[in-house]
Amino acid sequence: MINKSKKRVRECLALFAPLGNIRSRTQFGGFSLSADRVMFALVSDGELYLRADKGTEVHFRRKKMERLIYRKRGMDVQLRYFKVSPAQWSDPEALCKLGRLALQGMQRDIAVRKNNEAGRLKDLPNLTLALERMLWQAGIENSGDLRLHGACQTYLKLCAIKKKNLGINLLMALEGAILGFHEAA
Repeated sequence: MINKSKKRVRECLALFAPLGNIRSRTQFGGFSLSADRVMFALVSDGELYLRADKGTEVHFRRKKMERLIYRKRGMDVQLRYFKVSPAQWSDPEALCKLGRLALQGMQRDIAVRKNNEAGRLKDLPNLTLALERMLWQAGIENSGDLRLHGACQTYLKLCAIKKKNLGINLLMALEGAILGFHEAA
């Protein structure tokens, strides 16, 4: 499957070149695709998935694109990535437009997050109300504080409060919250 995924990544690099400086890197067993440092797609098991925000999710669902489902601890977690069908691959121009929609959606999300520096912690991906309370104890009161301190420094503050190592998953969840990604992605 790795060779199939690498081939698909090469196709995507060429296809999405009009969207900007397209880069790919390995990520969680697959490959992320970004344009000018904004991640908008994922290649996994040779399939392309476009990332959706609230607006583009409706559009992708109307096109009957399958949602990427990640299996975690025996439970299905629906991610905001939508699979590109073989029929969509047959129309490169339309597919590039879908890629542009995904990219624009991610750019909107980034702009909203930057404008909402004082937002609630529990509203960030991966953060629960219980974790928000722990972060308050560590002096991290809002999303702006979390971004300012960064995942590593925040993790160390939480370990100092709890007097134990809290595990790598928490560190990944904090970094994902800062970047706006689900920890599974």
